[in-house]
Amino acid sequence: MQSRSVSLSIWAGLLFASIVSAHGGHAAVPEGSATSQEPIDSTLWVHMILMGFTFGIIFPIGMVLGIVRSRWHVPLQTVGTVIAVVAYFLGHAHKGRQFGPNIHAKFANWLMLLLVAQVVLGVYLKLHLEKAGQARIRWIFVMAHGVIGKIMPVVSWTQMVFGGIAAMGFCRDDHLGQCAAHFIMGSAFIGYGICLTILLLVGQYWLRRTGRSQEFFDSLIIAAWGCVNTFTEHRWGGPWVHNDLQHTTMGIVWWCAGLLGMWLSRSRNGRPKRNLIPAIVIMLTGYAMSAHTQHLMISTMVHSIFGWTLMAAGLTRIIEISFVLRDKPAVSMSGNDPNSFQYLTPFLLYASGFLFMGATEEQMQLLNDAGVMHVAYVLILYSIAFILFLFVNILLHIYAVHAWPEGEPDSQEDGSYALANGRPNGHARTTSEVQRIQDAEAFELQGLISDDEEAGASMGPKKATDEEMAKETHQ
Repeated sequence: MQSRSVSLSIWAGLLFASIVSAHGGHAAVPEGSATSQEPIDSTLWVHMILMGFTFGIIFPIGMVLGIVRSRWHVPLQTVGTVIAVVAYFLGHAHKGRQFGPNIHAKFANWLMLLLVAQVVLGVYLKLHLEKAGQARIRWIFVMAHGVIGKIMPVVSWTQMVFGGIAAMGFCRDDHLGQCAAHFIMGSAFIGYGICLTILLLVGQYWLRRTGRSQEFFDSLIIAAWGCVNTFTEHRWGGPWVHNDLQHTTMGIVWWCAGLLGMWLSRSRNGRPKRNLIPAIVIMLTGYAMSAHTQHLMISTMVHSIFGWTLMAAGLTRIIEISFVLRDKPAVSMSGNDPNSFQYLTPFLLYASGFLFMGATEEQMQLLNDAGVMHVAYVLILYSIAFILFLFVNILLHIYAVHAWPEGEPDSQEDGSYALANGRPNGHARTTSEVQRIQDAEAFELQGLISDDEEAGASMGPKKATDEEMAKETHQ
């Protein structure tokens, strides 16, 4: 009990430090500027590398290991927490470039608060306390621990984006609107690609349980996003400037197409049905983005390649649904053996997201002043997309080999999963589990059958075996 109190005191002190501290001092920052003129020193580079490694790699792997109840979950998350604490204080001890008030420093307080809450919940659950009715409310802490763990990658991604913006002093004053649009939309494309990867490799069973096609959820999000864009891309009551009309009409197309996609996602008898509307919306968005007029040549080229990449994502999605799957939900229900062509659409969405996030006005001006060609820049962004796509596949592989260690779940001839009897977690039984259950049932029934029943059964017509019935069906 005393050791636990000491541990909680340490984390409380860390929380207090995170609330009262901010990244560096502001005295050296010139008035009207976001950063000072000094270069980033080695201490701050170590801070960025360690934080990126911890929140971008260690914690996501630990999250997956926690979902599959691996014994390595606690050790890995403990190591990540120690590194995060060290890196956090390094962020306040750096010299060199100083920063004015920024969102990265403010958001760091909330991120560390989540980390402290997650650690406290983890320690509490590890103690397995059951006195004073704690066993009855344990599920609340389990749920809270799981929810925080799953939202941590999203929050960490947001903080890393804020860190890059703060380090360069971007997204201020007149640049704020277009900067936010690029980073939000780019992150949305990457998130969409991650969702498609999850559904492709491990999410088909969940999708079948919902009783809806994948295009229903895609169209729902497209419609909601379109409504937001319709009323936020232009300051109503003011003059129409620059690309306001194009952005607003794009939002109108999205919610109109989203409503149609939702309608077409069910057949007349109420069964889920595939459709091509989300893919067409992606292609239209890519076309519109590729035709954006830009002030710099490098910006024009990067936007064009972004648009072509997005159009390619829509086209490959159409080919996948129409010719690879032929309107079926998937090649295999577990995602154990997807068609190689199916990887194209999510990867192109990853690449599109990074291209759009890297095409803000300030970034393009910086590259133009440095004499960087658009080809080299695009190849760098594609390389980052490849690495992230690899990492997501690794995480899903870790989950799959633990969730279904003996192969993919059983499925019926019509492609739907066999419901697991008495399985509260909703996972279907593997083939070996089903065989063991059948053997046990046969052993139990053998002693209940009398000799007369056995004799009567032998005099009656012989019941066809499953193999014989299957042969007759094929004939």
